[in-house]
Amino acid sequence: MKVVKLVATALVALGMASPAMAQQSMQAPPQGDQVDQLNELLDLDEGQQQEIRGLLDDAQQRLQPMEQEAQALQTALGNHIDPNFDESAIRQDATRLGELTGELAAETTLLQARVEAVFTEEQRNRLEEVMAQQQQQMDQMRQQMQQQAPPAQ
Repeated sequence: MKVVKLVATALVALGMASPAMAQQSMQAPPQGDQVDQLNELLDLDEGQQQEIRGLLDDAQQRLQPMEQEAQALQTALGNHIDPNFDESAIRQDATRLGELTGELAAETTLLQARVEAVFTEEQRNRLEEVMAQQQQQMDQMRQQMQQQAPPAQ
């Protein structure tokens, strides 16, 4: 089931807040694109598509303010780098950023679980198959790249 969770993250929460994405301010693709990708892969019925769109809309509304705050904190931390630094301010901003990162991770995991709950068992199995194939392709590409890399000196 880890594979199913990976694809839910990749397709459904694609670009949605994750700690690294929040800090780097990456934008999510429109939720329609995500639902369309899932529909193409899993042949979702109209009810499933609507439910997933609702889940994505709700998550977007919860996550966007957290992403913005995380980005502002990341910028603030960078601005603290100065010979006359304020350790207390740095620790305060870093602590809040850590809290936000945890909240973002929890929210994206909950989104992933909620979307997975919309799928039928057959759709979950199909998703797992596709992800296994994609993982195998990625592994093969990684091997090829390692073989083509010049030897370390």
